[in-house]
Amino acid sequence: MKVVALDFGRARTGVAVSDPTGTLARPLCVVERAATEDGLAQLAALIAEEEAERVVVGLPLTLRGERGEQARETETFVEALSAVTDVPVVTFDERFTTDLAEQAPSRTAEDARAAAHLLTSYLAWSSGAPA
Repeated sequence: MKVVALDFGRARTGVAVSDPTGTLARPLCVVERAATEDGLAQLAALIAEEEAERVVVGLPLTLRGERGEQARETETFVEALSAVTDVPVVTFDERFTTDLAEQAPSRTAEDARAAAHLLTSYLAWSSGAPA
């Protein structure tokens, strides 16, 4: 199953994509202001272009696993994204993905790397393999 992952942020949203087997994740790009009409249209086009079968959006829970302001904003974004694509959109706990992305030296945008870390964790979780 091909999956697109989004590390949502108000200003920048990192995008990563899996291979068609749903095994490997790679950073793809960054979408500016993804929650706007233009941003949502750009994401819907990317999802279609990548022929994704699922979209995973990182849910920024607190360290205690609770939903704070950012998580509620992300859930609102997920609702808006679900309205512009027929592909199922799910959330996945993204705690620590940004920290992992900051530690990995790369020229790829940090937001896209965070999305790739999110996607790698999700793929491992969905296949039952250890993360």
